[in-house]
Parts: sequence; structure tokens; C-alpha cells
Amino acid sequence: MQQKSKKAGKAKGEESNLRTPIVVVMGHVDHGKTSLLDKIRGTAVAKGEAGLITQHIGATEVPLSVVQEFCGSHFGKEMQIPGLLFIDTPGHHAFTSMRSRGGSLADLAVLIVDVNEGFQPQTIESLAILKRFKTPFVVAANKMDRIGGWHPVANAPFAKSLKAQNERVTEVLDTRIYELVGELYKRGFDGDRYDRIPDFTRTIGIVPISAITGEGVPDLLMILVGLAQRFLKENLKLTATGPGVGTILEVKEEKGLGTTLDVILYNGEFNSGDTIIVGTAHEPIVTKIRALLKPKPLTEIRSEERFLPVKHVAAASGVKIAAPKLENALAGSTIRVVTSLEEVEALCKELKSELEAVRIDAESEGVILKADTIGSLEALVGELKAKSIAIHHADVGAISRRDVIRASAIKDPLLSVILAFNVEILPDAISEIQKTNVPVFCSDIIYTILENYEQWTEEQKMRIEQERLEAVIRPGAVRLLPDCVFRQSRPAIVGVQIIGGVIRTQVNLMREDGANVGEIKGIQARNENVGSATVGQEVAISIDGPTVGRQIHEGDILYVNIPEKHARIVELELKPKLAEDEREVLENFLEIKRKKDPFWGR
Repeated sequence: MQQKSKKAGKAKGEESNLRTPIVVVMGHVDHGKTSLLDKIRGTAVAKGEAGLITQHIGATEVPLSVVQEFCGSHFGKEMQIPGLLFIDTPGHHAFTSMRSRGGSLADLAVLIVDVNEGFQPQTIESLAILKRFKTPFVVAANKMDRIGGWHPVANAPFAKSLKAQNERVTEVLDTRIYELVGELYKRGFDGDRYDRIPDFTRTIGIVPISAITGEGVPDLLMILVGLAQRFLKENLKLTATGPGVGTILEVKEEKGLGTTLDVILYNGEFNSGDTIIVGTAHEPIVTKIRALLKPKPLTEIRSEERFLPVKHVAAASGVKIAAPKLENALAGSTIRVVTSLEEVEALCKELKSELEAVRIDAESEGVILKADTIGSLEALVGELKAKSIAIHHADVGAISRRDVIRASAIKDPLLSVILAFNVEILPDAISEIQKTNVPVFCSDIIYTILENYEQWTEEQKMRIEQERLEAVIRPGAVRLLPDCVFRQSRPAIVGVQIIGGVIRTQVNLMREDGANVGEIKGIQARNENVGSATVGQEVAISIDGPTVGRQIHEGDILYVNIPEKHARIVELELKPKLAEDEREVLENFLEIKRKKDPFWGR
């Protein structure tokens, strides 16, 4: 008995040190992020438990007792975490905003996927972010109730719901799950249906759910609690007392309150009247908390007064902060309570270094990056570095005229661009873009920005390559026709037949002994001036330099005198694409050149 009570005492001690794990729900638009949270909240309200579920700013706290109610007899008895704090803010924004020292503050993530649509652009992007931050996650395969012939069993655990389905429906669901397993594998993850997994540290659990009927939601909650309990205990040992530290989710204008901050407090506590230091794009702000605001309980959510003032909040929780001088606060940066004047200077340096860690201002050639938050910028920088795309300047904030001027000064045409995540373009920047034609790739999906930029880069490379090859002087040979000398010199005008390849104006001709003859000044076909002529054509050409009867004669064969640099490109890159007559002319031309210098053009 004594041993038992000792163990119980230890568990209680551990429990008091564990904060609520922060869970971010991520995924593609319309795949059910909001519906899932609404189902968890709504079920609690329907059961008369609204008071148990706490509505935070930008978050919903689900206590362990509510999870236990959902899961019923399947729930483990040894759970020590207080519950789960779900972030309500759109998943991507929340995840990239909630960061600290290069990592996300989210302890766990739910990647929600429409089981009927599979992976979509935002799903892939969410997965890339989870991978970069090494955040444990589960996949919620939502909308299984949309499978044709599905028989719903409201709020049932997955196993019970599956028993109610016929064989065909079960097979369809299995096929969809294996498609998700394949998508995960393609991106470097092992995944399987959660009830087939012996070790969640090696394999990503896929939980089939319906956010509408509630089926599978008990399993999802149970797995999240289990993962937090088993693998994150050390991460959750943060104090709920002492100076508060949080991350800014959003900066908002609220009627009657002015500029406010939606904050996730992840360590310590905030009190009304506390002095705080807040990160901005430049110098941090030092100000005082005028009001701490929490939403009204769920049952009163429709009332006009949406917020209740509170004197104190402790980690982990979401809270709205009203204070003076918050206009330049930066979403994604840190907010801290300051307890002494000595701390201010040190914390100012720390907050500035937080931004400097991702802000890039290099001298070398590279693209210009802009993003809405520090976390988003960090994500964008990470993606570009992974793809070895050079970055010249990266910063938080709207696209300014200065950014456009910076981009236009980049000499490499493939890097003279702006890549922007979820930011506006200022009016003076728009006029500068129109003037300089600097390409701007802007979206609220990083995946889309990179995809569009890479596609544009490929198109530009092809265009540049095509222009380069079009500028190359190609092989060509002509025979001077008899009785077709129209002028002997200055310039000589003669009739010729193109016996191979192509001739153009402004190229030089040479004789079969390798002597340069002169430049083609004009080509005339059927009394019309043309820029070029090809094999088989008979045209008149004017040549600046020779005199007919001295340097050139009727019946002579003249070759286009290809410069050595161009000859190398033609021989090494273009030869397989040349027509037979062009290849023959090229070989004869090279033979003439290499009689004098065996290494010419090599």
C-alpha cells in the first residue's frame, strides 16, 4: 500500500509540472480543419459540458475529462497531461507564426486530408513544414462519411463505425488509406492506418474520421493524448508561473480597443499591468498590458460583448492583449514580461537577433524574399536553401519600391525577381514594377510560389537557350553561278546557289583555301531583300571586300566563315540536330580550318 501511494504521489507531482500540449490542425482549404474543431466543441456543448471546454483567443482548450468522455472505455487511465490546446487560426499561418529559435512551438500537429480528394498543394506544403520543424503529427483522413453507401454511427470510435459498413465500402476506404500511405512514402514518411501500427515513433498514424458525424474523432483525440503523454513529457515541463513568454499569432484592430495582439502564452503567466517587450520588424516595443481578454464561454458566443476582461492568464493559453504602441508589432515574434529595467536591454537584443536570424541581406546575386511573419520567412528561406536558390535579401513586410529596385539591380535575369508570401504590394512598388518589369511571384501558399517561380525559370532558360543558339552562326556554302556577276566590287554583287546549310547577312565568307573573302551585306531573292537563304535557293548576294576575277571567280565554292567560338557550339551541341547537307558543309569547313591548325575549334 505504501509503495502504491508513493507512485501515485509521483504521478501527481509530474502532472502539476506538465502544461497543456499545443496542437495545430493543418491541411488544404475545405478539407475540414474548422469542422473538426467545431465537432469537438459542439459535442461538448450538446452534452452540457460547454463550461469544461475553454474558448481561448485563437485556441480551444479541451480538458482531459472531455477527451475521456469522447473516448469512453478505450481511454487509458495513466494520463497526466491537463488536456489539449487546439489552435484555431488557419493552420499554416499558426504554425509558421508559432516559432522560437528556429523551431515551432506546436507540440503536435493534425494533418487533415479529405480521404476522397487525397493530397492537395496545401497538404504537401503542410507536410514540408512539419518535416522541417520535426514536429510529431498524425493524419486525419476526413470525410469518410462521403464514401458512397456509408452508414454513419454518430461519434463512434472507428472500429465500431467500420463494423457497420458493408464489404464494398470497407474496401473503398482501405484503397483510399493506401493511397495516402503512398503519398506519405513519396515524401519520406512511413505511414499506416493507426490501428495497424506497433510503434508510432517510426510510423505516421492515419486516423479515418468524419468531422461531421464525429466518427473516428475519439480515436484521433486518444492518439494525440497518447503521443503527448508518451513522447513529449520533457517538452511539456514548462512552468505555469513566473514571467510570461508567448508568440504573437495576429495583430488586429478591435473596435473600442485599438490595436490588439492575439497571443499564445506557452510559458509562465501574464497579469494585467505587466510591463512587456514586443517584437517588431525594427526596434522592439516596451509597453504595459492595459487589458487581458478572453472570449466568453461557448454558450454565450453570440452576445455582442465577445470578450471578458481577466486579471491573469497562465500557460498554455490563448489571450488577447490590449496595450499602447502595438501598431508595429510583428506576427510571429515573441512577447515577454519584463520584471526589471536591467532585463529590457538584454531582451531587446534577443528579440532583434530573433529577426536577424532569418533576415538575409547578402551582397551576392539572388532573389528578393518578403513574408508576412518571421515564421513564414523562415519557411520560405528554408525551402529556397533546400533547392539551392540564391537569396540576396529576405525580410518581413509588404513589397516596397526599394525591394523592386533591389531586384532590378540583380544582373542574373533568373534571379532578378521577388518571391512574396501573403503580403501586399505598396502603391509606389506597383509603379516601379511596371517601369522595370521585375517579375513578382506572390501567393498565400509557399508551394505555389516556388512552383510558379520554377516553371517560369524553366521557360526563361529555354528562351535564353533558344536565343543563344539562334545567335550562333551556322554552316553554309554557296557556289558562284556562271554569267551572274552583276557588279565586280565595292560591293561585289553575284548570283549564287546555296549548296548546303544557310547563309545570312552580316556573316563572312571564305574560300576553299581558308582565305577570308568578305562580309555578306545583302541577300536578294526574286527582287526582294531577305535576311537569309537556305539550301537549294538561287539568290543574288552583295559581298563587301572582294573583286570578282581577282579574289573570287565564277564557279568558286565559298563557305560561311564560322568564328571559332561558334564552331565549337555547332560541333558539340548542334551537330546532332543539323540536316545532312549542313553536317557535310560543317565537316568540309572544319577540315579546311584544321589543315592549318589541328586544334582549331576544339
